[in-house]
Amino acid sequence: MKLIFEISVKGRRAFDLEESKVPSYTLKQTRSDYAELPEVAEIDVVRHFTEMSRNSYGVDNGFYPLGSCTMKYNPKVNEVIAALDGFNNVHPTQCCKEASGINEVTETLIEKLCVLSGMDSMTLQPAAGAHGEFTGIALIKAYHQDHGDTARTKIIIPDSAHGTNPASANMNGFEVVTCPSDSEGGVDIEELKKLVDKDTAGLMLTNPNTLGLYDKNILKITQIVHNAGGLCYYDGANFNAIMGICRPGDMGFDVVHLNLHKTMSTPHGGGGPGSGPVGCKAFLASYLPLPVFGPRPYDYDQNKSIGKVRANIGNFPVYLKAFAYIETLGGDGLREASQLAVLNANYMLAKLKKEFTVAYDKICMHEFVLSLSDIKEKTGASALDVAKALIDNGIHPPTMYFPLIVHEALMFEPTETESIETLDHACEVMFKIKKQAEQNGEALHNCPVTTIVGRADEVNAARNPILKYEQ
Repeated sequence: MKLIFEISVKGRRAFDLEESKVPSYTLKQTRSDYAELPEVAEIDVVRHFTEMSRNSYGVDNGFYPLGSCTMKYNPKVNEVIAALDGFNNVHPTQCCKEASGINEVTETLIEKLCVLSGMDSMTLQPAAGAHGEFTGIALIKAYHQDHGDTARTKIIIPDSAHGTNPASANMNGFEVVTCPSDSEGGVDIEELKKLVDKDTAGLMLTNPNTLGLYDKNILKITQIVHNAGGLCYYDGANFNAIMGICRPGDMGFDVVHLNLHKTMSTPHGGGGPGSGPVGCKAFLASYLPLPVFGPRPYDYDQNKSIGKVRANIGNFPVYLKAFAYIETLGGDGLREASQLAVLNANYMLAKLKKEFTVAYDKICMHEFVLSLSDIKEKTGASALDVAKALIDNGIHPPTMYFPLIVHEALMFEPTETESIETLDHACEVMFKIKKQAEQNGEALHNCPVTTIVGRADEVNAARNPILKYEQ
């Protein structure tokens, strides 16, 4: 497929404007050279972008089991609601009195998210999950500093955590301490006891974790940290597994972020858009970013606030879709969505483990992890090769090589929106690829072979990236 610059012909236009009857005004030129925009006819533009859309893959095209990222089908009606003029055409700095509808949505959503998460107050400002992590840890830092507890400089994070967890802690100036997992894939309780001390500011934890396992010791874990004077932060990236069933606040967590763009109706493939609201218990509410919206049973001390973390009130269209998602499904619907996500994951796990090795062979939550170490050893075909072969079969690859504690890992998250027929087909494709690997593992090194762009040289691309198109 050619780039649009390659089909450009000098002097060709996609439109013909009538001569303007408005008096002209010459703007001061700031560009020294011609912009070199493509010169193409309207039909060329239409064909070019139509062809591009055919070569793009998303959840509307097919199965997208991207573990730990919850790429699921989302109701199109929520997109329509987010595009309504009354919401879409309000200026971010418009007077609150003239935007009562937006205020009502914001306050109602905060109230519902607090109920779902077991928190007392919440901010919708953070623009994504990692941004929410940073904000949540900033609340913990502000709390300790406000109480003169400046010796608490460490954040404990399990070795199975999302990679953004240590980054968020580090960006807040904390030292990261890694806690190992036990033989069942949960936090090693005895090791955690050794790690907590008077220098512990808090713990960052995902539950269910990145192995797709719910930690049965969660109440013990949060209590151990609290007994040491630390606070507990809940990474809500996997909230899709427990929504409407159990709440982080009831598990003992003090702060939580929720990925509305994963759990509640905004596709986030391609890097956005996102929204990562942060909720907290009442004793941390004074540190929330300003302005504070929603129910206000607590006093908010502006002098204690960590300050704004994003312009205006947050990514409103994203949390408007979340509001529509919650209102449409209701409490029973949200619970059923989580139950179906768990059911689908366990159904797929039960089928695949007949021929593949499961990292932790036990009932999972919304996702599970396979280890292809034995297949690589026998056939030479790696988890990466299998993932690329899935592309040739019309399936988006699952998460690869994560979590790092599992060698040759493939993490599947089928989500609640897929049918049993889709799951059966995906399992059959996996069995077929395994058979191909056993017959000729070397051949899988070339996958994908059906796409416009074949197997990329990732090492060379990383070391010698081509960042500019040259004609």
